Amino acid sequence: MTKVFEESLSLFKDKVSDCIKSNKSISITTHNDCDGLTSGSIITKALIREGAKCTIRTSKEFSKNVVQSFKTDSRDFHIITDLGGGFGNELNQTIGENWMILDHHQISDEEKENENIINSWKYGIDGGSEICAGGMAYFAAMALNEKNSDLSEIAVVSALGDRQDQGENKSFTGKNFEIANIAKELGLVEIDLDLLLVGRETRPLAEALAFTSQPFIEGLTWNKEACFSLLKSSGIELKEEGRWRVPSELDDDEKKKLIETIANFSSEKNTIELKSELIGYTYTFPREDKRSFLRDGREYSTMLNSCGRINRSGVGMAICMGDRNKILTEGEKILTDYRKMIKEYMNVLSNERWRISESENCVMVNGEDIVPETMTGSISSLIAGSPKNAGKVIILRTRAEENTIKFSSRKSFGCKSNINLSDLMKNGAKKFDGIGGGHDSAAGAKITKDKLDEFLKYLDVNVVNVSSTSNSE
Repeated sequence: MTKVFEESLSLFKDKVSDCIKSNKSISITTHNDCDGLTSGSIITKALIREGAKCTIRTSKEFSKNVVQSFKTDSRDFHIITDLGGGFGNELNQTIGENWMILDHHQISDEEKENENIINSWKYGIDGGSEICAGGMAYFAAMALNEKNSDLSEIAVVSALGDRQDQGENKSFTGKNFEIANIAKELGLVEIDLDLLLVGRETRPLAEALAFTSQPFIEGLTWNKEACFSLLKSSGIELKEEGRWRVPSELDDDEKKKLIETIANFSSEKNTIELKSELIGYTYTFPREDKRSFLRDGREYSTMLNSCGRINRSGVGMAICMGDRNKILTEGEKILTDYRKMIKEYMNVLSNERWRISESENCVMVNGEDIVPETMTGSISSLIAGSPKNAGKVIILRTRAEENTIKFSSRKSFGCKSNINLSDLMKNGAKKFDGIGGGHDSAAGAKITKDKLDEFLKYLDVNVVNVSSTSNSE
């Protein structure tokens, strides 16, 4: 950890400690996706342990309206996680020094000079792959009290939810690797190389394969009958002593046979990419019940995303903070409903081919009147996860509230484009009086509807018609 990072965390500790000693109230505002819910929960739990008076709320985005709401808020101090990039000056002008940001999205050099902003990029840490907001919140929690090391478990879920398992075989790198190993040493997580099927320890094989959407396999994903037929023809025993087998019960030879069977079924040319997406490091939480969907880190992160995307953030945060009673049943129901919704949106996009246009290195998707604003990130990630889109940039748009259009962009597996999606979305949105930003490989933007044609022309020039050869490394 760099000296500058330590100094920033020390400042965070000092400001929070001052609030607690002075009996001041603290408000936490966080994003409504997995990384937001986990980072917000980590900070909230750490504050509660210190005896702080605090409340937490979620927001789908950060805006001038959110900043202005702080002015009339009864709370004395504001902590913002997984949000707030680009609003440092407005926050200073509105509430003085009574705020701090914990984030990992790319920011301007000017914002890096603001001591109230604790952002990974300030310290030479890649916020797109080496740490997420959950990781930043974890280090802030540790600065408050080293007993918060147990919150490393939630930070692992955070990194999985933000798809930062980008190392070899879906491993973590940088600070994420460090945090995961802390959790492993504490006995909170088991890390193994295994099949990356949903519900590895809880779902029957056919169901696990059908529920797996990363990678998205046309003909198998969400098609339980097709998965059952394929597995039956593979020769793999699906039952043992009358009970359906789960993926974790397969031996190494059976796992290899399963991967070959799936690869042979797929009509896509990119079978190497498909195989590499089906096996990798898994993160199992041994303290969770063996039949619980929380036992697998990736399924846990999907549940949190589902809570945020359908406006049930409170359920996700309660689970993050340890609630395992009725709220857990509610979380499972939300996850089931979420998967049904995702399936419906993907089916419509697949059937209405006019909504999708492709170039050499880009897939443009029109999700207007189909995909809700809160689901753009989930859907663009699924499309990017399809082997047929390997190597391409995915850009999805849909209608949003207040006569605006929301864009979500992703780099698919194997994409070698030098285009920085954060810069693309931020600069483009700014050019047309909108807002945008994110990471090199995942970013979003929002513009008013009357600027749509101009923004699409901007994307044509800067992405769609850019030769993949001139953008490859």
